[in-house]
This record gives sequence, C-alpha cells and structure tokens, in this order.
Amino acid sequence: MLPSPEPTSSGRTSLEKRIALWARPKLPFFAAEFLTFGLKQAWACLYAAIMLALILGTKALWKPEWPLARYDFLTLAAVVLQVLLLKLKLETPREAMVIFLYHVVGTIMEIFKTKMGSWAYPEPSLIRIGGVPLFTGFMYACVGSYMVRAIRLFDMRFSSYPPFWTTALLAAAIYLNFFTHHYVWDMRYPLMAATVLLYARTRITFRPHLKEYWMPLPVAAFLTAIFLWIAENIGTYTGTWLYPSQTTWHVVGLAKMGSWYLLLFLSFVLVTLVHPPRGPDTHRSS
Repeated sequence: MLPSPEPTSSGRTSLEKRIALWARPKLPFFAAEFLTFGLKQAWACLYAAIMLALILGTKALWKPEWPLARYDFLTLAAVVLQVLLLKLKLETPREAMVIFLYHVVGTIMEIFKTKMGSWAYPEPSLIRIGGVPLFTGFMYACVGSYMVRAIRLFDMRFSSYPPFWTTALLAAAIYLNFFTHHYVWDMRYPLMAATVLLYARTRITFRPHLKEYWMPLPVAAFLTAIFLWIAENIGTYTGTWLYPSQTTWHVVGLAKMGSWYLLLFLSFVLVTLVHPPRGPDTHRSS
C-alpha cells in the first residue's frame, strides 16, 4: 500500500509524489529519482501522448467510407481533450490562452508552408483553412502544453535568464525565418548560434522529487527536439502529413530536428508570458 504523504495546498497529493515515496525505501536513491522523473515527464506529455495515440489509432481503424473524415475527427477530439484538461484543472485558463496563441501561430505557419509545398495533408476534410486541417494547430499546442506542465511539475527555475526583450526579438526572428527562407537566405544556422550565445549562461534547475539537478537551456531544447523529431516520423509514417520526397515513406531528415530546435525557443518565449522564468532564490513549494 502506498504511504500517505501530506496533501498539497489543493487538498490532494500528486500521484508521482505518492509513487516516489513508495519507491524510495525499495529502490536505490538515483533509481527512485529517475522513476519519478519519468513519471513527471509522462504526465507533462499527456496532451501530446493522447494526440499521437489518436493519430496512430485512427490510421489503423479509420475507413474512407465513414461519414466523418479522419482529420475532422482528430480536430474534434483535440477540442474535447483541451476542454477536459481545463475541466479537470490539469491546465489553467491562462495556460490554455497561451496554448491557443501557439495554435494560431502554428496554423498560420502551416497555411503558408502547405501553400509553398513544404509538406501536404493528403486526406479529405471539411474543418480546414485552405489545405490545412485544423487539428494541425493542436499538434503545435501539444508543445506548449508540455512546456507549461513540465515547468509546474518539475518546479523549474532559471538562472542567468536573459532580458525578455532579447528573447522576444530572437523568437520573432526565428518565426519570420520560417517564412522568409523561401525568398532569401535561410538564417537557421546563425539563429541556432544566436540561441546558444543568448542562453549560454542560462541553467534550468529542476527537481524530480528530493534532489535538484540542472541543465543548460540549449541542451534541454536539443533533447526535446529529438523527441519531437521522433513524433514527426510517427506522423509521416501514418501518412497524416507528407513531405514532397515521401512518395514512399522514409525517415524525416535530421535537418528537421534543427527546425524543431528553433521552434522550441519560440514556444518557450510564448510560455513565459504565463510562467515568467523564476530565479533559483524565489520561494519553492514544499
């Protein structure tokens, strides 16, 4: 039976804390910390994991003759999922607003990119703008949802964080480059270098359970980009979206990982509108 730790201010004890307290006397310290780290990561990925499961499940089960198109079902399911997260208080209204903003930012880019032929959505749908089914914006929103939940779950702190105006300027340049590189020189590599220079001294301090750990912010972004690249390969494998070179499926090029790396910094700046980066000396919850 799990031990009964003190409840949080909301009157509830989080599942990962209960499991961590159960595992601590049974596992070596690092193993217990690693288990809790994995549980919190999985919980932070809740929205994204459900969306990926829906993409895989509908690909396996959906029939073309069904009255509701697969893309439209994914859009409606994403809306219901977002409402449930709010209803169950797994996300706050302010966080949902930032996720919605990221949805809009992502959808605008999707409309432009599909028009330019960067990728395509081959299946029919009614709920779309141009060639872009609206569930795609929720795929971007998954990233924002993961970030806001991870910051809360890991009680993240940021040391030597640069001034907001510099981060906002870099985020704007990254976003614009996704459009302008079709017409002028692609600035992605200078922008990658700029992320390292701007955030070189920024450390993320996080706490899986009892001990604090730290990681340079650019390293955290790179590791997250790897997982997003894997998720993108799941999307193309199921034919949910396709690149022009994928007349037969193949692994998405590693260059796309660089695009996700840059997009994560845009995401993070949007998230800081709701979760301003807290320094290591600010009060921590018990």
